[in-house]
Amino acid sequence: MKQVMQANAVAGTGLEGDRAGRYSGSKRQVTLIQSEYLAVVQSFLPAVDVTPANLRRNLVISGINLNALLKQVVVISDVQMEITGLCHPCKKLEQQLGLGVFNALRGHGGLTAKILSSGPICIGDALEVRLQKIPGQEQQGSQAKLL
Repeated sequence: MKQVMQANAVAGTGLEGDRAGRYSGSKRQVTLIQSEYLAVVQSFLPAVDVTPANLRRNLVISGINLNALLKQVVVISDVQMEITGLCHPCKKLEQQLGLGVFNALRGHGGLTAKILSSGPICIGDALEVRLQKIPGQEQQGSQAKLL
């Protein structure tokens, strides 16, 4: 895995050049992790270099509670993504990084998403939450009123 300043998101596939792009239609086309969680996981694993690349995550997001975005549509630049689920840790990470990684990442592993519209994504782009109905699912949640 390598860090880049810009990536091209391809609808229905994932990030151009990423291994996940081989599985068109997957619910796990892109992985997102909250930057604030990196320090938490690092505190559990002082002997491990906790980086997004080592954790096999594609996008690092700061300043928002990612877990609150489950089943929502988010937009980064002009790229729409459907947040499809939690990104659970896998045994491969523990084999690569050492014992304890699997348990340290529980609840801090980030999210998975499907790309709904293509376009470039750059470091520094804002993430916007679109509270809209995802096709094929019932609209859930409560209504709010600005006071």
